[in-house]
Amino acid sequence: MPYSQIPNFALPTLAMCPQPWYELNGTFMMYEYKLKKTGELKWYIRFIRQGNDIGRADLYNDLKSAFEVATAYNSQIIDNIAILDIADEEKNSLFLKVEKAVMVQSRLINEEQLMLQEAIKRYGLVAGIKSASEILVPNNNENLRFALNEELQMTPFIEIARLYRHGVTLLKNGDNDWTTYAKHTKKTAIFCYREKIARGFDLCGADHWGKTKAKIRTMLLPRANQLLQLASVKRMLADALVRGQRVLLAGSFVFWYEEKGNIGWCIKEASDSDSAKKGHTLWRQGKIL
Repeated sequence: MPYSQIPNFALPTLAMCPQPWYELNGTFMMYEYKLKKTGELKWYIRFIRQGNDIGRADLYNDLKSAFEVATAYNSQIIDNIAILDIADEEKNSLFLKVEKAVMVQSRLINEEQLMLQEAIKRYGLVAGIKSASEILVPNNNENLRFALNEELQMTPFIEIARLYRHGVTLLKNGDNDWTTYAKHTKKTAIFCYREKIARGFDLCGADHWGKTKAKIRTMLLPRANQLLQLASVKRMLADALVRGQRVLLAGSFVFWYEEKGNIGWCIKEASDSDSAKKGHTLWRQGKIL
């Protein structure tokens, strides 16, 4: 069947990558990268089919498991593209675009996870975390108090909290005062996710996210080498060595393994924002002079 005649729901999946599901804390949703009949590439939420129904979204309780599934699938990107009814030179160009899109999405989420770990580390030993009985919540609701206390034990620095099991989002008014409701929407769910990262660096999760992350990168740069001491980073680098990788991109940092002199892993900031904006890919519209 010509590609142009394939129904939208049946478009082949070229690659996959997980993203946070903002509306459910600590949950990750798998996305599929597809080539639309218009020639546009787009990420779609992945649904697991159940019989004739679309079924449910493909969800994971931890990022590691989600990436394992995506990595296994993405090892077949070339094969996924090979079956498309398009010209060979288009396939070559498409492969580079898909590979780059997966890299960008993976780096973004890894960067945010590293920032979250650093935010929690910065406030991990903060004094003054109140007991649940001291937290002020709307209508003195014990269920809200217990749920909010769970959030504050993990991220005591946040000033907006999404209590998804109770369908409410709360704002902090002052010392231990959480009696104000915020809008409980998809937009505030994103703010709550970002708040757990930004507020750990004394920034606000509702501000412009690109500018906020740029400020965080600047704060982290003098301490970049300390990232090598994080247990999670050590595991990530150890896994890379097992796979034979000597260079690894994670977020805005590049790690490389220096064998000479037993130096081991080194780290620096990856400055590739200009190249990302330029969208480097294979040029197939004519001869490059």
